[in-house]
Amino acid sequence: MGFLNNTTVTVDAILTKKGRELLAQGTNAFNITKFALADDEVDYRLYDTSHPNGTDYYGAVIEAMPLLEAFPDENHVMRYKLVTLPKNTIKMPVLSVQPASVIFTAGGGLGQPPVTVTPVTANVADSAYTFVLHDQSLAGMVVVTPAGGAGGGATTPFFLGDDDVPNSKTLVAKSVRITVIPLSANSTTTGKSTQLTIIGNDTGATSSITITNNVILVQTVS
Repeated sequence: MGFLNNTTVTVDAILTKKGRELLAQGTNAFNITKFALADDEVDYRLYDTSHPNGTDYYGAVIEAMPLLEAFPDENHVMRYKLVTLPKNTIKMPVLSVQPASVIFTAGGGLGQPPVTVTPVTANVADSAYTFVLHDQSLAGMVVVTPAGGAGGGATTPFFLGDDDVPNSKTLVAKSVRITVIPLSANSTTTGKSTQLTIIGNDTGATSSITITNNVILVQTVS
């Protein structure tokens, strides 16, 4: 959703394919139960505390920035969601992930060892994380370190696009293991990539890494 301009409070809502299907079924099927807010179009570095006209103008540039129109592409909108943190928090949580990317090489074949992905949140602690593998046809994902008594999922919503939903996999854990799945020789000869999105269940901090699979299934004829 987005404001169309800065003078009239008009909300533009774009439904995904699934949303249109539910709306066509009637009001009982289309029922909004959760929503998220984001400030993707705001660059807080433009907040100018040295403005010569005083405090009323510190955020003048930010307030004059154009606002985005709505479009249902999770790669470009709702990337910086607003989160609720404890009252005395003085620093924003920063989520770092090791490794920064996962690459399965063609020469390594199926013998390549699994890769353990471990996130760490700085400034504010996360008891567990939600891992969203966008396309599990390219890689496998299993829990390494369980979430223990943590909640059932991220407190900040994360939305997948219509193309990602059928092949996605979600786990709640402290760390996960990524394994290689060979690609069909008929589907590609150059490898494929997908995203692994990690969300802190307590802080809402989000990060993502790229998983690249270059292992092609070799078909032999006897």
